[in-house]
Amino acid sequence: MVETLKPDPQEPRIVDRRERRRQRGDKYRLTALGGLAALSLDALSSVAYGPEAIVLVLVAAGAAAISWTVPVALAIAGLLLVLVLSYRQVIAAHPDGGGSYAVAKKDLGRGASLLAAASLVVDYVLTVAVSLAAGAASLASAFPVLADHLLLITLIGLAVLTVINLVGVAESAKVLMGPTLLFIIAIFAVIVVGLSRSSPVAVIGVDRGPIVPTDVIGIVLLLKAFAAGCSALTGVEAIANAVPSFRTPAVRRAQHTEVGLGVLLCGMLLGLAVLIRHHHTVPRDDVTLLAQLSAAAFGTGWPFYLTSLAVTAALCLAANTSFGGLPVLLALLAKDHRVAHLFALRSERPVFRYGVAALAVLAATVLIIVKAETHRLLPVYAVGVFIGFTISQTGLVRHWRGQRGPGWIRRAALNGFGAILTAVAAVVLLVEKFTEGAWLLLIIVPALIILFARTENYYRGVAEQLSFGRIPALPAQSPDPEPMLIVVPVVAVSEVTARALRTAQAMSGEIVAVAAEIDPASTRRLSHQWKQWDPGIPLTVLPCPRRSLVATLVGYVRNQTRHGRQVTVLLAQVEAHHWWQRPLHNPRGPVLAAALRARTDAVIATLEVRLD
Repeated sequence: MVETLKPDPQEPRIVDRRERRRQRGDKYRLTALGGLAALSLDALSSVAYGPEAIVLVLVAAGAAAISWTVPVALAIAGLLLVLVLSYRQVIAAHPDGGGSYAVAKKDLGRGASLLAAASLVVDYVLTVAVSLAAGAASLASAFPVLADHLLLITLIGLAVLTVINLVGVAESAKVLMGPTLLFIIAIFAVIVVGLSRSSPVAVIGVDRGPIVPTDVIGIVLLLKAFAAGCSALTGVEAIANAVPSFRTPAVRRAQHTEVGLGVLLCGMLLGLAVLIRHHHTVPRDDVTLLAQLSAAAFGTGWPFYLTSLAVTAALCLAANTSFGGLPVLLALLAKDHRVAHLFALRSERPVFRYGVAALAVLAATVLIIVKAETHRLLPVYAVGVFIGFTISQTGLVRHWRGQRGPGWIRRAALNGFGAILTAVAAVVLLVEKFTEGAWLLLIIVPALIILFARTENYYRGVAEQLSFGRIPALPAQSPDPEPMLIVVPVVAVSEVTARALRTAQAMSGEIVAVAAEIDPASTRRLSHQWKQWDPGIPLTVLPCPRRSLVATLVGYVRNQTRHGRQVTVLLAQVEAHHWWQRPLHNPRGPVLAAALRARTDAVIATLEVRLD
């Protein structure tokens, strides 16, 4: 006999509902263009200080050394190309996000993944702090009256970004689209118009006088310039870390966004380097190098001020990159039991709100400690980024060696070369900036690694104790099981007590109403009223020599559970209609519940009697 299965008529409806839910969720996720706005400003806005960092190192060899800006920028652009190609592969291999952390966990083991996670957390927090501090400083340069309020400006900006991201990352992308487009247009306008000028239209800033060489052009100086200029690469990994934030198909959209970021960043970095050599621009006091290039292209009219405001806005809003990346990273760490599980919870938007809030608190703490002074943050800023770059590249080398698919040697060689470059940059930066604050990384990163490891060990111990992942043994069947004891604490004869007793009667078990003899007169009055009421349940008066209701009730419940009997304590409490009325009621219920949960094995049930 052959049985033919009939199609389930409900199945198409279930599929349609799932598709509608997915589409509703996609509405709050990023497009490729939205990803550039929400996740790329950190990397794009770094051209405001990356080329300047190169020049500040090279001028140690004299003004003529400025011509080496282009070769150094070309080397950085080559590294950028390697990183973009690498992170496209990371996105495809790890669509759940996590970037270097996900690569290290899969290909390098537990220790490397903890190091990657710690470096990424440092990078994301400092990205917010540096971007907001730099933006505030740029704004104060245009409006000197704000110079004494930098910390307040940064905290206000941080609060605004936090609220926007709590609403949803797609909403933040819409807000950031305009400033991002304005910044990109402004930078390319400076490059194109500046290169068309044979000489600067205007020169701003205070001349530092003749540049006296203190070093010579050599491999060490060029390495220092390369490492300093690599600060322009911070944020390249953010897209790979936030793949789940993109709309379906998330992998393809994230890869397109990564390529778009690489093209734009490479074009701006090389264009500004050529423009610096074209005008032979050297550092001057009270202005940034980018401001000098803008004045050289436009003069000091409205295009100059518009460009300055666009740069300020981009630097401030670059902090949004971390709001797109760190919550996703914390969610991955929570799934791996390395941070509290609440960081994996999503709201309806969907947003990892606990991750957003944690980032805001950490960034605010850093800004308050350094008083929003950018120069105190920069020494430790880029080192963490390059640790993540190096781990990611090394992990992909092992990934290709393990797969040994078509072209694996070429891919492994590319990633290995990138790992060497980023490792060299990280070591040079750490050594050069060690006394300026980079030594803090030797404390912060190990502390985070220990925190992650201890949290993971704690969850592992909990899982072992509670037999998670194993089928527990069946409970022994008693021929005549003892009924559950339901304890109802009583302080007065009232409607609250009546509701508690009715609720207890609806439960299956033996009910006992208990009162503590704290005041003999009150206890006699309660006993008399109880007899008059006669609810059918006897009232047990517990002696209370120490006049402590908590200690008396806890002791009674512990005695009842001593021999393995199941006990449920039903606590009735009044819930006020308005929040401001709650302090007017006795907080006895929550205090009793906390003590019973901590010191007994009883089940604690709470009955809320709401007032109209």
